[in-house]
Amino acid sequence: MRRLLLSLIAGGLLCLAFPTFDVWVAAPLALAVWAWAWTGAGGRRGFVSGLLGGLAFFVPTLSWSGIYVGSLPWLALATLQALFLGLAGALYGWLSRRGSVRPMAFALVWVVAEGFRARAPYGGFPWLKLAFGQADSPFGRLVALGGAPFVGSVVALSGALLALAAQHALSAVAERRGSVATSDRRWHLPSRRFALPAVSALVLGTVGLAVPLPTDGPSAQFLGVQGNVARPGLDFNAERRQVLDNHVAATLKAQEDVDAGRAPAPDLVVWPENASDIDPLRNADAKSLILETVDALKRPLIVGGLLEEPVGFVSNVALLFEPGKGNTDRYVKRHPVPFAEYIPNRSFWRTFSKEVDLVRRDFVQGPGPGVFRVTTASGQQVRAGLAICFEVAYDDIMRDAVQAGANVLVVQTNNATFGYTAESPQQLAISRLRAMEFGRSVVHVSTVGQSALITPDGTAHQVTSLFTQAVVRGALPLRDATTLATRVGEAPEWAAAAALLTMLALGLRGGRGERAGGPGVPDTTKDEDDDDAA
Repeated sequence: MRRLLLSLIAGGLLCLAFPTFDVWVAAPLALAVWAWAWTGAGGRRGFVSGLLGGLAFFVPTLSWSGIYVGSLPWLALATLQALFLGLAGALYGWLSRRGSVRPMAFALVWVVAEGFRARAPYGGFPWLKLAFGQADSPFGRLVALGGAPFVGSVVALSGALLALAAQHALSAVAERRGSVATSDRRWHLPSRRFALPAVSALVLGTVGLAVPLPTDGPSAQFLGVQGNVARPGLDFNAERRQVLDNHVAATLKAQEDVDAGRAPAPDLVVWPENASDIDPLRNADAKSLILETVDALKRPLIVGGLLEEPVGFVSNVALLFEPGKGNTDRYVKRHPVPFAEYIPNRSFWRTFSKEVDLVRRDFVQGPGPGVFRVTTASGQQVRAGLAICFEVAYDDIMRDAVQAGANVLVVQTNNATFGYTAESPQQLAISRLRAMEFGRSVVHVSTVGQSALITPDGTAHQVTSLFTQAVVRGALPLRDATTLATRVGEAPEWAAAAALLTMLALGLRGGRGERAGGPGVPDTTKDEDDDDAA
């Protein structure tokens, strides 16, 4: 019971590290409690402890996923994610079955479990990666060195080191109480054993402050338009023409300030996802409105819209419109959301719920990364790397855009279906971390908020309120320098997976030695059934 209680406490504590609580230090503390709870648990108890702790974390932090569609999808998603923490608990519980905290093993297990969760099933769901709650912390700056997996590994390692320090401290207290005549030597040695992991955890928690996050470079003027919708919820776009009209009106109002000399002219204007759910290439009225807006701006406009193509499918797209040229480029969302934008294995899931047929047509998957190229009035080239909605959480999608030449990132999203919840702040926090990871400015624009302009150091400027009509405007640096994280790509994750497999292989070999009664290997079979094991 002690392990289960500690795991539940850790899950609840980790919730505080993410928006809208934003207490980043709660992450290493939560992982310290998890490392303590799982150590010596063995595989079976580790799995149960990890699963329950995962539910304590994912159920509240993903509550926005059921705000309008009911509790079943929300709880199903939270349970699926919690299973990966159950797997982590099982692996680490087995590796630490002798009862001693193993910080490196804990960190490797955590990174591999998060990597698995980000890829499976159906392309995974990397939302709420440990790094995504660290945009304001020294840990977060480490993302420029090795991406989100590296940040997660360092947070997990520091948490496990704290758990090891606590284990040594309690061991020292037990030794002192159990000794009839305590000498200074017996007391100081455990004190040093406590100090080393504690100081190491402190160093890991502050070393990120030494990572530079440059923001220099030539700049361009950006205008992000948050047009707002008639109402939050699943029927946010029931009046699709009104949503389009809202974005046109907000854009033309912003242009009045330019014409009057109250604001600088934008080099690129961005509308969010679903700004035109009326197909702007096939519907004459929608296309006319957009072209008239572009002519008034005299600058390129990126429109988030839906296309009635290919036959039998729908495409979630970003479209580039330029004055006098019309639509000149497009990006099709590469990672449609399963069970929301398409139904995988539809006939199988229909046996459980006919609600799957509410998604009448599946969204098609885009062919590759999108980079829109436009030239500013001063002759600078803007190369805008595109991501639509949840794609910002996928490491490879964002990295592909940068490697394709993007010198600024554009994240278009629609948060209307999640109401006044933490989903939008959580997403904005991910965009902030991406800015630091790749050394790129980010134009983060939502239909309903939160929208912001983000500089390459992760600072969000002009953050808007939810369900208001607003614009974000200003100059952002355009950068071509690549961070170490961009260059190493997925290498840290694969290295962690290889190291973990090696640990598991050595553990299995050692386990065979124990069963064979090999010399020098203690019998630990009782530890797995002992709730009070260290």
